[in-house]
Amino acid sequence: MPNNMEGRGLTNREMLQLCLELEKGRSRSLGNTILETSHPELQDIYAKCFDNAIANHKAIFTMMDVEGWYETEPASLEQVERVQEFMRNNLHPDEQY
Repeated sequence: MPNNMEGRGLTNREMLQLCLELEKGRSRSLGNTILETSHPELQDIYAKCFDNAIANHKAIFTMMDVEGWYETEPASLEQVERVQEFMRNNLHPDEQY
């Protein structure tokens, strides 16, 4: 879909896609900031911002999903089992020693 259809600017779908990407980036940045902050009160502030970014991301995703603009494919039972097995084997690597 072209960006500037008939001089109208961005479509609703394009705007939501941009917002979704911004919230993903904000979530990554805040997650790193939380991990690198040693002051407990600052960690709490950043954690609240992180929770807000996650909630925004979910709301935007839901809007896009309802419109059919963000299609996902359900995982098969085999795919779920493969991930579970991988996590069992790799979640606590220290226990191997």
